[in-house]
Order: sequence, then C-alpha cells, then structure tokens
Amino acid sequence: MITRPVKRLPVENGISGWEAISQRSFPVRCLDGNVNADWLIIGAGFAGLSAARRLLQLRPDDKIVILEASEVGKGTSGRNSGYMIDVPHNLSSSEYSSGGADSTRREMAQNRYAIEFATQAAEAYGMSRETFDPAGKVNAAATARGMKLNTSFGQSLKAAGEKHTFLDAAEMREMTGSNYYLGGLYTPGAVLIQPADYVRQFAAGLSRDVDLFERSPVTSLKRDNGIWTAMTVRGSASAPKVILGVNGHVEDFGQFGRRLVHIFAYASMTAPFPADGIGRKASGRDRWALLPADAMGATVRKITSGGQSRIAIRTKYTYDTTVALSGGRLSKMAQAHRRSMDARFPDLKGIPFEHSWAGRLCLSLNHVPAFGEIDDGLYSACCENGLGTVKSTLAGMMAADLATGTASPQLEEYGDHRGPTRLPPEPFAWLGINSVIRLQELRAGREG
Repeated sequence: MITRPVKRLPVENGISGWEAISQRSFPVRCLDGNVNADWLIIGAGFAGLSAARRLLQLRPDDKIVILEASEVGKGTSGRNSGYMIDVPHNLSSSEYSSGGADSTRREMAQNRYAIEFATQAAEAYGMSRETFDPAGKVNAAATARGMKLNTSFGQSLKAAGEKHTFLDAAEMREMTGSNYYLGGLYTPGAVLIQPADYVRQFAAGLSRDVDLFERSPVTSLKRDNGIWTAMTVRGSASAPKVILGVNGHVEDFGQFGRRLVHIFAYASMTAPFPADGIGRKASGRDRWALLPADAMGATVRKITSGGQSRIAIRTKYTYDTTVALSGGRLSKMAQAHRRSMDARFPDLKGIPFEHSWAGRLCLSLNHVPAFGEIDDGLYSACCENGLGTVKSTLAGMMAADLATGTASPQLEEYGDHRGPTRLPPEPFAWLGINSVIRLQELRAGREG
C-alpha cells in the first residue's frame, strides 16, 4: 500500500470579482461518508470538469466522482481574466519564421480543439452570451514598442494565413472611450467568458450525471490492490483510476517537485457604474476585452449587464513558494491597479474597486504541461503555462483520452514532449524569477 499525504490545500487570496457577481443554480454538496466509483477526478476547475465531460462521452455508463477542495468558481478557475485564446498572443514574426511554424500551427489547432469542446459544453448547458461570448479579442498597444510588437504579431498572423484587423487610435477610443491606446490588433477566434459563471454552469450541467462534492479537500491519496482512495475530512472516495486536475497543487500531491513555477497574477474589479451617460462617454461600448501588446502589460475588460457596467483590470505578477498572501500585498497591488485604471479612464476616478484578488498560475521553464500517467492509474492534467482556460480544458480532455486508451491525433501530439525541467534551488529561483518579472514590467512601461 502506498499513501501520500497532501502537503497543502488551496487558499483563496481575496474575493474574485467574477465569483462575487456570479450566481450559482445548484446547492453545495459535501462528501460525507465513503463512496466508490469507476473514476475519481480531483479538482473542479477547467481541467477536472472537462475530464468529466469527456469521460461521460467515452464511458457513459461509468460512475464518476469529482472532489473539489473549495466551491466551484471560488478557486483559480474563477480568478482569471476570462479569455479562451486560439492564437498564441506572444508570437513574434522572428519566432514564427525561425523554425517554430509547425509547432505554432499545432498549438493553434489544439487550442481550437479545446475551444470547440467548450463551445459544445456551453450549448449543451445553456450558457448565455454574457457567460460565453465568441467575440474575439484585441491586443492593445499604449507605447511605440507595443505598436511594434503588434506589427510583428500581425506579420506572424499573415504568414500563418490567420484573420486579423489593425485598429488605429480613433477606433480604440471609440471602443473603449479612452485616449490611452495608440492602436490595437483584433483577432476573431478568442472566446470571452465570465469564468466563475462558466465553471458553475458547466458543473451544474455535469451534476446530472456525475457526483460532485465541494468543500471536500483531499488530505491524502493512497493506493491499495489497484484501487486509489482519496481521504477527506469527513469521508473517502475510491476508484481504480484518478485524474488530478489541480494545476500547480499537483506538487502538493508529491508530483513534479521543484519543476513548476508558481506565479501570482493580481486583479481588481470596479463597483458598478451606469452604462449610459458619463459611463458610456468615459468607457465606450458596453463590452470589450483587451490583452496587452506586451505580455507584462495590463489586461482590461468591460462588462455590462442590467444597465450597469464594470471594468476588470489585471496587471502585476510575483513568483512565490507560498500559497497564502498577506493583506498588505493585495492592498499594494490594488493601488497599482488604481493608478493603471485612472491613467486609462480619468473620468472614472470616483468609481472605487469593489474587489481585489490574486490567482495562482502554474508554468514550467520549458513551457510544457505536467501531463501523463504518473503512477499506475493516476493521471495528471496540470500546469497550464498561463493559459488555463484553454490549456486546462485541453489537458482534462487529453487525460480522459489517455486514461481510457482512446487514441487520437490530438493526444499523440499533446503527449509528445519532455516533462517539465527542474528549477534552480531556492533562493536562487525566487531571486531570478522575480528579477526577470520586475525587469519585464519596467520594460512594459505604460502597457502595464
């Protein structure tokens, strides 16, 4: 018998604005007692929910149990900026033309495969356009360097035969109401989601066919006679096969130690303000979504519902080995968000932030997922490398295919890579990674 204690449980740093304004349609159900199943999925985020839906397609008569440490939508899956991106947004023409064309095309095909899977789920579970909107996205540039990056990006897209449209300063102003941006680059394939609503409605749809238990953190995982058992505070769940959809917390399950980079991204969301009048004049159309031309810049989204608008902004990053952040850290980052917000929308200075939060990303130094069968009957669908909505969806799908022995070209390509490379020892990793982040943020300048 092999028993692995789980070292740390997830921590919610601040209340995500997306989760705060989301409504759930089904009650929380906790695991109380012992259950047996054909499949056990740990984590009810993008990876875990996608794995469950894919298993239902492949093994409709099997019993599936999902365990979630917190509540659906409160964790990392409800803390991102809500972009499902098909085209790599950090691709330069030099990178594309220097031998990376084939890998880039494969990545785009994989992303679109995941987006199509998500689109089918959104249709099946009755998601509205406010939750799942295939509207595309804009790479916004606020500096001359940002404009050059967008030009390079456009050259890459042209070489790849990808649709795109350049926007000038006037068009950006008409869209956002802001004079801050010099230009933008629109690509049509991205989907905008309200992330907390998306995972909650996904979970609600699945709950008709799977057993989902929330507030049921796994404290240990053991294997005995070919059966895995996950222990929780008030019960246990057993199955011959387990899929871990816990992203960076896979390290806390004793896997991929010192091979994953844990980055906190920080975000704030305003209180609601009237969609018409000064609100429209100051912030443009009812809905828009901007990614930064420089990857270390600010991601900004405006949403409108029921005659009220909000703006969410995400910028600033840190590498940390802890899972909990201090209130002082969140406050400091919120102040940086305030400066960034006010610079873009000076007429909205009186609108306070209602929520500020942090979400934990997982990356590897060689940009590969933590994926595969990591022990007999134990599968990892983790490490999304900063694009969790799409990459984690894909990882969950691929883990289900791998675990059921379902061959596909997508699985063959997705699994064709080395594992994550080892990090330098601490404190050198902490010093080095945070130094690189700071330098990149300084270089981004007004993009942040």
